Amino acid sequence: MSKTTGKKPTKINPKTGKPFYYKDNPEKNKARNMRRMWVDGNYIPKDHPLHKPGHYKGFTDAAFSSLQNYENSKQGQVYIIRNPAFPSWCKVGMAVDAQDRLKQYQTSSPYRDYELVKAYNTENRREAEAQAHAVLEKNYERRGEWFVCDASLAVDKLDKLFEGKQLELF
Repeated sequence: MSKTTGKKPTKINPKTGKPFYYKDNPEKNKARNMRRMWVDGNYIPKDHPLHKPGHYKGFTDAAFSSLQNYENSKQGQVYIIRNPAFPSWCKVGMAVDAQDRLKQYQTSSPYRDYELVKAYNTENRREAEAQAHAVLEKNYERRGEWFVCDASLAVDKLDKLFEGKQLELF
């Protein structure tokens, strides 16, 4: 401590010769980064339902490393996925993150041709998915989460159900 000011001496940044700017401090940067979550190179804010500090390849890795958070989390998305190889079929499902779910589907297709048509942000993904399935099965044949329905028709029906909650893609 300095006898004249009563403060600790400031560390000097060896690269600039000036006192460390608070963001330049390596110890503080390391501590701050230890509290952050990154999925596939993208920063995930702390208010995300599956937030758990660390680096993950996808939300599935993060979810299974914190399975309790995944089960307790209600927020997420209801999505519509299609594959051009099956033009009269589309899948309506739920996920915490629809883009991450699409990546999982791509691994089962050698052409990586699944497309995320639309995703709807919801406060309760399980309940919203059940509502979406109920709306679609009134008019279309259903096999699990797959419907014999053109994706554009499914979008029309679900837009009415989820008014204003869609996540615009591209």
